[in-house]
Amino acid sequence: MTVLQQLVELSRWLGAESRELAILGEGNTSALAEDGASFYVKASGTRLMDIDANGFVQVDLRKTLHALEHAEETDEATRIALESSRVDPAEKKMPSVETFLHAYLLSLPGVRFVGHTHPVAVNALLCSQKAEELIAGRLFPDEIVVCGIAPLWVPYTDPGLPLARELRQRMQGYVRQYGVLPKVILMQNHGLIAPAETPQKVIAATAMYVKTAKILLGTMAAGGPNFLEPRHVERIYTRPDEAYRQQIIAQMQAAHESTD
Repeated sequence: MTVLQQLVELSRWLGAESRELAILGEGNTSALAEDGASFYVKASGTRLMDIDANGFVQVDLRKTLHALEHAEETDEATRIALESSRVDPAEKKMPSVETFLHAYLLSLPGVRFVGHTHPVAVNALLCSQKAEELIAGRLFPDEIVVCGIAPLWVPYTDPGLPLARELRQRMQGYVRQYGVLPKVILMQNHGLIAPAETPQKVIAATAMYVKTAKILLGTMAAGGPNFLEPRHVERIYTRPDEAYRQQIIAQMQAAHESTD
């Protein structure tokens, strides 16, 4: 299966209406192309739920990263950068305004697919007054196994270049603190991003964090969350058997998706 075919399947899974992860034109996805020098990203205005190969635009990774570094944060500069990033000069579709964000994430080691959604349960949390406080702790072992030691928190920022730059800065701080890349990125009043090596890992991180958000919101009706102690979080995160179980979960997810 080609990268683009995998991306189409991932996007449709994330966009399925019953999962409440994205509706209408919400969310966007991307994947590093086979050449490693370009990537596919959802075209502006398309829907994840019924997208096909024509719903994506192939863009130049180097050009997009250059724009992330140097382009002015104006609507006109953004439009020019997006148009000039397209690999095919004859392409008429406009890449998502979040293309810069996707380019940055796909330039990181081990990241080949990115899924950005607006899950109802997660946004119920991210749009609350105490969102940052509530995501500060871990609740249960599988959250840590699948979603990592902690999510990356990004305060609300205007989509496009400003958001991509804010995320990049926050990512650098996260790596300094934890020594690894986050498996889940949470953007205040916006949504969730799962960057990963495979589509299955994008799906697993997204699904597990939706479950985490539902549980966290549920605890608010029963006295508030009882977070695991940091020593327990660290122990779960570093246990060899949990690392093995994470591999098995990913394999099971891949097998399930092949029959879904």
